[in-house]
Amino acid sequence: MVAALLVVLPVFGLIALGYLARWTKLLRETTGEGLSDFVFVLAIPCLLFRTLARADIPPTQPWGYWISYFTGLAVIWALAMLIASRFFSRKGPELVVSGFAAAQSNTVFVGVPMILKAYGDAGAVPLSLLLAIHLPVTMTTATLLVEGRSASVTMLVRRLFGHPIIIGIILGSLARPVVGQIPAQLWTVIDLIADAAVPCALISLGISMRRYGLASGLGLPATLSFLKLGLHPLIVYLLATQVFDMPPHWSGVAVLFAACPCGINAYLFAERYRQGIADASSAITLSTLISLLTTAAWLNWLGVG
Repeated sequence: MVAALLVVLPVFGLIALGYLARWTKLLRETTGEGLSDFVFVLAIPCLLFRTLARADIPPTQPWGYWISYFTGLAVIWALAMLIASRFFSRKGPELVVSGFAAAQSNTVFVGVPMILKAYGDAGAVPLSLLLAIHLPVTMTTATLLVEGRSASVTMLVRRLFGHPIIIGIILGSLARPVVGQIPAQLWTVIDLIADAAVPCALISLGISMRRYGLASGLGLPATLSFLKLGLHPLIVYLLATQVFDMPPHWSGVAVLFAACPCGINAYLFAERYRQGIADASSAITLSTLISLLTTAAWLNWLGVG
């Protein structure tokens, strides 16, 4: 339990820093919006570019691994949107934010240290594969769900290919064959911007929490937290251990990846469209708190760590 607390403590530290800075008026309200714009337009695309360009993706794909994880993600996303619509009257981009928050995992601060601590070097390969694919898939899906509702095919294509996240994904994929020829000085610039993504995003979230608090109530954030921390890893566990045949450390990595709390990118996405911000910020904070118990339970069930 202490180890789990130490893993998520930096998350709360940066969120609290943003919250206190706004509460004491050291930062203006517009600072949070500016930070989220920087992260969404520059930092996350650079992070995606770096991840995809350098990712060590094997030639033979572990399809059972992919199907186990992303089937769970798809089910949770759809279920979260259904519940948010039927019981909490969310619509439009708010629905997409609810699905995004329930399905996308906090990988950087929680997933990576927890999984490497549990499985060591054996878990590095399956972990790196999910890290390379996870954010591009979820960001692209969320963008398509929002932009595709009211846009023609031509307009949709124009919006997608002009979207900062999609541009980062495309450029990162195109750079793979020539990654060794990219100058070190350019990598330094990319690394500096990419490394700023997570701390700036968390501070921006803290500023937003000062503004919104629990304005959306506890009902929807608690529901999204339950779907993310309980049902998502359960679906992945059943598929990875009962349906598909894979090494225990592969199935374990998939389960622990799914068991991570709601990721910061749902909040950034909500800020981008100025809808569902209170839902996303509350779900991230609540799920991170609860994950102190749930991740410890999954580690114990898997017999690792």
